[in-house]
Amino acid sequence: MRGSNMTVVRGGSPVVAGASCVIRPGEVTAICGPNGAGKSTLLMALAGLVSPAGGEIDVNGRPLAEFQPRERARVIGFLPQQSEAAWDVDVRTLVGLGRLPWRAVPGRPVRAGKEADLAAIEKAIADMQLEPLADRPVSRLSGGEKARAMMARVLAGEPQYILADEPFASLDIGHAADLVRLMKEQAARGRALAVVMHDLALAMNHADRVIVLDKGRVAADAAPREALNEELIARVWNASVRWIGDRGSQALLV
Repeated sequence: MRGSNMTVVRGGSPVVAGASCVIRPGEVTAICGPNGAGKSTLLMALAGLVSPAGGEIDVNGRPLAEFQPRERARVIGFLPQQSEAAWDVDVRTLVGLGRLPWRAVPGRPVRAGKEADLAAIEKAIADMQLEPLADRPVSRLSGGEKARAMMARVLAGEPQYILADEPFASLDIGHAADLVRLMKEQAARGRALAVVMHDLALAMNHADRVIVLDKGRVAADAAPREALNEELIARVWNASVRWIGDRGSQALLV
């Protein structure tokens, strides 16, 4: 997935201004930046949910604009920052909604398709450790449990690209660690992940690459140690910081 010179305008002003980036299979890419930097808007543009006023987005060599909605949903899984279930269904039913784009594929055998759907749903539930909650209504989930269920819905669709906006926000430390491990596993299977993160230590220690946005522009796009160096953080976040610790387990002192 490649975005070139993307500009997204909202309210007459550019929120993303001439940004270019590549989301590569086999990598976890963290998208970082201060509040209002354009991170969520960039992710929505890459997901095809907002149309850039300028620039291009290509997915597997094709313009994203050429994809029909169902086809696009089979390739790109998107987890918004705030996601709610429209109906108070149980967790298994909610996760199963991730299979909807696959239920209208021409030439797909009905029985084989049903078996594939069930297998994908149960695997997503297991990956997010939701088995004890599978029959529980969404209304009875905690914030963190609901966040895990929404991620499971994305995983059930088996997309090639997973775009997630602050998926760690509602998770406790244990489930955050599990999600980090899951993302690395997904990348190892050849999927591409782009994840908006506010936790710079999380991005430093676990991302393969970091894109830093500042006022809608790409301020850095590199390996974590290069993209999140102390000088750039001071300039973009206006904060004096210092990294401590060994590679892979660094902490950020403010």
